[in-house]
Amino acid sequence: MRSDNKRIYLCLAHMSGKEQDYIKEAFDTNWVVPLGPNVDGFEKDLESFIGQNKRVVVLASGTAAVHLSLIAAGVTAGDEVITQSFTFCASSHPITYLGATPVFVDSESDTWNMDPDLLEEAIKDRIAKTGKKPKAILPVALYGMPYQVDRIFEIAKKYDIQVIEDAAEGFGSRYNGQVLGTFGKYGILSFNGNKMITTSGGGAVIANTDDEWREIMMYATQYRESYPYYQHEKIGYNYRLSNICAGIGRGQMFVLDEHLAHHKHVQKSYEELFADVPGITVHRQPNTGEYDSNYWLSTITIDPSLRIKGQENAYKTIVNGAVGGAAGVIHKAKSATTDCQPNDNVEALRQFLDQAGVEARPVWKPMHKQPVYKQAPAYINGVSEAKFKIGLCLPTGPCVSDDDVKYIVDTIKDAIVG
Repeated sequence: MRSDNKRIYLCLAHMSGKEQDYIKEAFDTNWVVPLGPNVDGFEKDLESFIGQNKRVVVLASGTAAVHLSLIAAGVTAGDEVITQSFTFCASSHPITYLGATPVFVDSESDTWNMDPDLLEEAIKDRIAKTGKKPKAILPVALYGMPYQVDRIFEIAKKYDIQVIEDAAEGFGSRYNGQVLGTFGKYGILSFNGNKMITTSGGGAVIANTDDEWREIMMYATQYRESYPYYQHEKIGYNYRLSNICAGIGRGQMFVLDEHLAHHKHVQKSYEELFADVPGITVHRQPNTGEYDSNYWLSTITIDPSLRIKGQENAYKTIVNGAVGGAAGVIHKAKSATTDCQPNDNVEALRQFLDQAGVEARPVWKPMHKQPVYKQAPAYINGVSEAKFKIGLCLPTGPCVSDDDVKYIVDTIKDAIVG
């Protein structure tokens, strides 16, 4: 084990040095509010990076961006929205905020993202069962990996269903050279503290037109009408990003390209260093030319037959804190196990790495296996559950050095029995 007591985190932001200048300017000019020069400047910087003549509204979180995109797309109570099951709950929870129903579609094995064949099957079945089409399709760029844009949009066009892209984990990822989030009706970005760039917390909606941009902006600022007093004709929200946080984002734009290059470098290093380790497989993008993943997180799968030191103790005690979450904001579990969880060797390896000062996490638990969604329609092929049982996320962020990667790989090798 390492002797310097350094802990290697999954994905932490790296500052450019410019952030404090923008924050100081905000304080010096008294722009300490959810609007101002940094907010405007950050949006323009994002629009410049994204291209395609898109407009951007920066918000308090990626979840808020999903919520407002659904509202602007006309989703209301009683509607259904198709999204993938293999994702974080921020993709599906906003659907339920509106009284709509998430319809979960399982993954295809190459990208771990929405299976287009299953998507079309789900659309046909929902029309047959409900008499109407789902209101929207919400594909997700899992761990930054692009989804099958061509096929998903071909199906969406066939049935005349709008697409909202959840590129929260995929900022900077591209499909056929075009940035994710720019193909659909709306695109979602996240600037949480663990994303490609951060505003500490924050997100954005990518819109196609000035009118769409203005409508999202209206919803983000309590939907006020143009009177000399407060008049509201629609329900709005207080979702605008603060000028302070936007200052962090403006500074982060200076290191975005560096971050993207670093994540890809770390991914390549894992691929090379694990090449001769039986039982460990690094998930990678399809080698067909269309895909350009940002590799927000590098993930591995662990063969079920692989034996890990301490495996006999996996799931013996109830976890008291959040694994990869905010401690203090979770319920203590009633049991150490559930009916759908990673294999014992995956949990044993996570614990082994934790003791060695390395943060690792299971991959997302599929939404169709979450108790809160037990009644939601789901179209399942078994891929997401299978990957959840054998998958693990490894540190990939800009603070992860080449020595760190080698240490992580060596630690995993040491954890393997035999």
